[in-house]
Amino acid sequence: MRLVFIGFGTVGQGLAELLLAGREKLAGRYGFDWTVTGIADTAKGSAYDPEGIDLARALALAAKGEPLAALDRGGKGWDGFAMARHAEADVLLEATYTDIKTGEPATSHIRAALERGVHVVTTNKGPLALHYRELAALATAHDALFLFEGTVMSGTPVLNLVRDTLAGAEVLEMQGILNGTTNYILTRMEEGLSYEDALAKAQELGYAEAVPDADVLGWDALAKVTILANVVFGAALKPSDSACEGITKITSADIARAKAEGKRYKLIGRVWREGGKVRAAVAPRLVDLAQPLAGVMGATNAVAITTDALGEVTVVGPGAGRAQTGFAMLTDLLTIVRRRS
Repeated sequence: MRLVFIGFGTVGQGLAELLLAGREKLAGRYGFDWTVTGIADTAKGSAYDPEGIDLARALALAAKGEPLAALDRGGKGWDGFAMARHAEADVLLEATYTDIKTGEPATSHIRAALERGVHVVTTNKGPLALHYRELAALATAHDALFLFEGTVMSGTPVLNLVRDTLAGAEVLEMQGILNGTTNYILTRMEEGLSYEDALAKAQELGYAEAVPDADVLGWDALAKVTILANVVFGAALKPSDSACEGITKITSADIARAKAEGKRYKLIGRVWREGGKVRAAVAPRLVDLAQPLAGVMGATNAVAITTDALGEVTVVGPGAGRAQTGFAMLTDLLTIVRRRS
């Protein structure tokens, strides 16, 4: 299987490490062998070689901050879009930075690959939240697979769980903790830190960006509930269609008051059916300590899936991380292997 990486930052490198470490196991257990023909990254440059790039050396160059051009034997000088359009590939691995307002440049990368029948695996929330129906139809029209497990809860299976394991059950509602940064901040506030100090600690640990708006204002969780609404519930929502409130207004006094009442605040993303329509929302909610979601602390994510056949199924696991999100891409690659065979 010929692979092309577009985006070779934390997630792309996490997948590369998993591919190298598990090469023999993946080939022996799943019949999955691979070669990387191209890598394009806005910061690290690009390399193309239809005969195969040395992935271990690419990781070493990235670790040193050296350009990937040293691996280029194709002489093309392609950027991400040109790589998606022209590289010899069976699967495009799209892991560029998420832009929830435009979905670019990831949407253009994905569209270019699908138009020529190349399968796509992505962790980028923007294209899914803004253009899911178009891209899914494009994949079907060109007999390509479009997979994106890592867009909602990193390597913790949610979309694959609903599609495969819960096939035959109707999902009535999904609600959960879909942003680890805000869950970490609320956890530390309950331990006595102020919002400002908890945010600073989250930034120090790498959970929050220097400009943390996507997390603390709820935009990241909003993108994820939009994906769930469209993929699982068959809706056609945009992020702007749903109410969204973050955690910036929650004070230490609010946290203490909730604790005294046997409750705690969680930023909850929710998707549900109401009067024949699919609704989605993100907001801080008081959760009773007896409920499963209340016990999910730190940077961990969780989602409770209410079904007609099984009642409520709750999945808890990591919602971010280099290896974890790389693992989500690996599971999608193995789905492609199984379906091709």
